Amino acid sequence: CFGLTVDEKDCRAKAEWLAEHLKSFGWQYVVVDEGWFLPHPEVGPKPGREVVLDGDSRYAPATNRYPSAEGDKGFKPLADYVHSLGLKFGLHIVRGIPREAVEKNQPIAGSSFHAADVADPSDTCPWDHDNFGVRDTAAGQAFYDSVAKLYAGWGVDYVKVDCISSHPYKGAEIRMLSRAIAKSGRPMVLSLSPGPTSVAVADEVAKYSQMWRISDDFWDYWNPSADQPWTQTLHGQFATAVGWAPYIGPGHWPDADMLPIGFIGPRPGL
Repeated sequence: CFGLTVDEKDCRAKAEWLAEHLKSFGWQYVVVDEGWFLPHPEVGPKPGREVVLDGDSRYAPATNRYPSAEGDKGFKPLADYVHSLGLKFGLHIVRGIPREAVEKNQPIAGSSFHAADVADPSDTCPWDHDNFGVRDTAAGQAFYDSVAKLYAGWGVDYVKVDCISSHPYKGAEIRMLSRAIAKSGRPMVLSLSPGPTSVAVADEVAKYSQMWRISDDFWDYWNPSADQPWTQTLHGQFATAVGWAPYIGPGHWPDADMLPIGFIGPRPGL
């Protein structure tokens, strides 16, 4: 477990460990946590922090932390290495278009649109203000198409999209992302986060994604914690999972999050 501050050295080392010790038991995805575009992630999630953009309104890996991305290679060298171990490569992102790209009104690759055409400045993630929401328009679809095409070129197999399945639910952006991945030319798992996703939209999330979070962040507490009252607990998760069991199907899974056990590290805090 890492967080925003994970770097390429960490990713390669843990991919090697996973391949050696866990692949035979079915583990296959190595997913880089959110914030890979931040040169200085230790400053925390606040508006105005430094980000790396590619000039076409999309985030790019911070090369001080991911040196193999130098020269506009992006995550392809790291993805190639993960694939060489017989594993699959994923990224964690937050929905939306970078705020800085909108301020600069950068172009949208493969289209005549610009970032200002895409963004809904009234819509930001409650806990991460780096992005604006994406309008449900041709411009918005063109933006997500360009993101999916970029990731396909890098060799991405899995995309976890945060701040989209609750707080609040963003059905239009889910549909745009799903269409973009379908057009990208590369199969990618679309994982929606965080929960709790409403059972009322079960049919829609199963149609447009492969995984969706059914609860808030899940921690190793039996019962609600005084210092983290918003977390999902073990007792609560059993009840939640029962309610979602009828919606399990081939290629589509209610996501019960991970159960952290023991030391959470080695990166402190973020």
